[in-house]
Parts: sequence; C-alpha cells; structure tokens
Amino acid sequence: MKRVVVTGLGMINSLGEDKETSFSAILNGKCGIKTIKLFDISKFSVKIAGEIVGFDPKGVMDAKEVKKADRFIQLGIKAAKEAMVDANFNNEIDKERFGVSSASGIGGLPNIEKNSIICETRGPRRISPFFIPSSLANMLGGFISIEHGLKGPNLSSVTACAAGTHAISEATKTIMLGGADQMLVIGAESAICGAGIGGFASMKALSTNNDNPQEASRPFDANRDGFVMGEGAGALVLEEYNSAKARGAKIYAEIIGFGESGDANHITTPIVDGPLRAMRAALNMAGDVKIDYINAHGTSTPANDKNETSAIKELFGGKENCPPVSSIKGQIGHCLGAAGTIEAIVSIMAMRDSKLPPTINYITPDENCDLDYVPNRARDAELNVVMSNSFGFGGTNGVVIFKKV
Repeated sequence: MKRVVVTGLGMINSLGEDKETSFSAILNGKCGIKTIKLFDISKFSVKIAGEIVGFDPKGVMDAKEVKKADRFIQLGIKAAKEAMVDANFNNEIDKERFGVSSASGIGGLPNIEKNSIICETRGPRRISPFFIPSSLANMLGGFISIEHGLKGPNLSSVTACAAGTHAISEATKTIMLGGADQMLVIGAESAICGAGIGGFASMKALSTNNDNPQEASRPFDANRDGFVMGEGAGALVLEEYNSAKARGAKIYAEIIGFGESGDANHITTPIVDGPLRAMRAALNMAGDVKIDYINAHGTSTPANDKNETSAIKELFGGKENCPPVSSIKGQIGHCLGAAGTIEAIVSIMAMRDSKLPPTINYITPDENCDLDYVPNRARDAELNVVMSNSFGFGGTNGVVIFKKV
C-alpha cells in the first residue's frame, strides 16, 4: 500500500489561534481554562471551560456567510486555512484527487439548543432556514471542501472523543488504497453552551473546581475530579509520499500505524481491553519500532486515567518499559471530537522540536497512575516515533502512530 505523510498543519484552541502560538504556550505550561463567557453560567454548577476568547469568524468567512455556519465549522475553517497554506500547494494540484475527512463529536450543539428554544417559545415558523445545514457534523467537511474546491472523497467521522483520530485513519486508508492523492483532515468542536455544559455536568463528568479554573483539569493526578470542556480545531494535510516528494513538500511525519477497536462493554465507562487492542493494532501495523512518546487521551477523569495507564503498562509489558506519557488537556481542556486532531498535531510538533509536552497540575501522585507523565515542565528528548490516543463514549477507540521522516 502507498505511504502517507503529513505536509501541512493548522490549529486553534484556547491557547492560540495558530499552531505555533498554541504549541509554544503548551510547552511553556500555560493554561487556557477560565470562567465561561459564551453564555450565562449563573444557574450552572460548572462555570469553567477552555474557551477561545476573541475569535472573529469574519476573519475567515465572508460576513454574510457567518450565520450559515455554527461556531465549530468556523473554527474548522480557520484551522484548515492554516494547514493548506502550510502545505504550500501550487496551482497544478488535481483537486479531483484531493479529499476531505472531517470530524466532530457533537456538531452544532449551540445552534440546536438555540433553535429548539425558538421552536418552543416562538413557534416552528421562526426556526432559521440555516439551522440544519449549520448544525450537521458533516457540514464541517462540506464547507471546507467548497472553500478549497476539493472534489475527492468527502468523509465524516462522528465517534465522540475518538472522532478526530478516526478522521486521520480514514484519510490515511483512502490514500493508501488509491482513492485520493491528498486528504485534508479537520476535527472541530464547540459545545460550550448550556446544553453541552449542563449535559456533561449532569453525568458528573466535569470538574467543579470553579474557583481555580487554571488548576481544574489535572490528568493523572490523585485529586482529579473530572474533565474540563474545551473548544477548538485541528487540521492536517495528508499526502501520498511520492506526490509530496515530487513537489518538494515539507514533510512533518509519516503515518506508519493506526488502530481502532470497540469496548463492547458500557456506553461511558472504559475498560482496559478496548484501548489496549487499539494501541496493539497500531503498533503491529507500525512494525518493529520503538515508541518514544505517547500523547495520552488523559482526560482528568478518575476512570479514564487509571484505565489508560493500565492499558499502556500491559501493552509495553510493565511500567519499566513504558515511554514518557503526557496529556495537554490540563491546558486546553477536552476538545471532544477535535481532541484527536489537535493532539496529533501537538505530537508531530513535539517530534519536530524534540520536546516532550508537559502534563500540568500534576501535584499528588496516584498509586494507580504511576508512569512518567512529564510533570509540569516540558522536557528535551529525541523523538523519532510518537503515538497519539483517543477514546470515546460508546467504547470507541482510535490510535495513530507517526514517524519522523
């Protein structure tokens, strides 16, 4: 099968509106979690999130088009623009051989909430004609394919918090099997609204450390009490290796393995078996390689962090054989369907710069979480192969492995 490489990157999250600003802030241990401003939180038990402050969609879309796209689509358009510029294509690209693989865990939840209220209080005739097309998860890929004139396969993954990673593997498969020469992967999410925060809070999934938002998300720490919602988008240009070489493209990394699995156990509670099989499948596909770093799913929930640690230890045959592991969710929150793309980009940039991103807010060790989590400070390290994990509600798991070229 054909080799697949990464030739463009774009990212926006609560720490920055481009990949370099965001990554620099991550390495410096900054935190973008703060009190929510996007809606009235006075009646909510959870009042914090990794919110992007000051983003103006008119900077990436015509003002007349903004109302047609939910915020998650707007963020995705921003990241995709950066990735395409970064990939530096000329006008000779065959856009019928260039596809899109998009991802969102929930899609346009704020618009769903808004128009449901309008329907109930003002009647169905007052529902916006843009409501449905602005809210559908796959419209992320729809808007972006139109923006860039990409006429190849247009795919969408809606697999909760594993969606971004699944979008990468779907795009990789498409190129490997000859269905396209290039694929633009975009994961985007913006569910910081009453229904989103209220829904996850009712499940007791979110941290309630409202008084200390910068310290609320604490992956692998003994005092973790739930995840913090984040929003953002990540985009990667994937390209067939010979195509990239022929045009003299900058190659960030090669995708050498991916794995997918289902827990078949519980809709929200994880087990070791599912993540373990996904990681093992990715490692088997990658072949005889040494993993130098794992960007963990690391949500800061009691169940996930213990479970993921156990799966990693079993995969590598014991604690002493495990590579360094870290989670950036302490800094930008959990971006749900966008998490996999954002964290893949961070993994690739860590490999590029030979830097291990830190796990901030790691203060109190947990006897069930006993790996090297790169606590609180970034660390220099030679990285040649990195793994990125994503696990979602419904027991859906995705793992991808990148190698320096």
